[in-house]
Amino acid sequence: MTRFRTALEEGLKELRLSVTEAQADQLARFAALVEEGNRQQNLTRITSPEEMAVKHFVDSLSLFLVDLPHSGARFLDVGTGAGFPGIPLAICRPQWDVVLLDSLRKRLAFLESAMNVLGLNNVSTLHARAEDAARNPAYRDSFDVVVSRAVARLPVLLELCLPFVKVGGVFVAMKGSGVEDEVEESGNALAELNGRVRSTIELSLPAGYGQRALVVVEKTGRTKRMFPRRAGIPAKQPL
Repeated sequence: MTRFRTALEEGLKELRLSVTEAQADQLARFAALVEEGNRQQNLTRITSPEEMAVKHFVDSLSLFLVDLPHSGARFLDVGTGAGFPGIPLAICRPQWDVVLLDSLRKRLAFLESAMNVLGLNNVSTLHARAEDAARNPAYRDSFDVVVSRAVARLPVLLELCLPFVKVGGVFVAMKGSGVEDEVEESGNALAELNGRVRSTIELSLPAGYGQRALVVVEKTGRTKRMFPRRAGIPAKQPL
């Protein structure tokens, strides 16, 4: 894990972020678990230590460039996949209550095993589609921060994610380059879902691994009961 640790530390330094030695140890242990789990199931196509350090871990921790609560926040990772950004954020913010949502039970089983190995007691998993979970009163309008790295355009993500956010909380869409067009497409969705783009933070991943944008959307009012529409409709018929 020496190559991973070096790339992680250098990448975070380039973004003016830092973690403690203990957190870096846990991040490296999780990277090793992802590498091991990848042999049993398709968790990620990224396998080199340097690429994993930057594209998964530094990318996940770039969320700390956003002004977020340092403690006491309830956090939801929608479409967590192999646990990014949720697990790295949970490691570095033990004061957060982190929920990892995914529709594939096999992935969540891997994450639950990893959580046990890492001793993370501030993380839980939720097996559901976002459209269904957002109608559960235990999750609707209840999270301070909701994040998604899902590959969907912003109007779709807004319908899937804003219903989870409490009024005054934020949804952060972790996107690639060229996000301006998606923001422009999202005017109707923002109006329907009571959201407002507070800021867009653009950054370059270290070592030339690509451009990223963090679109920070503040929730200004409660979500109408009709949203999200039933599973599959938001992607087929974006607002």
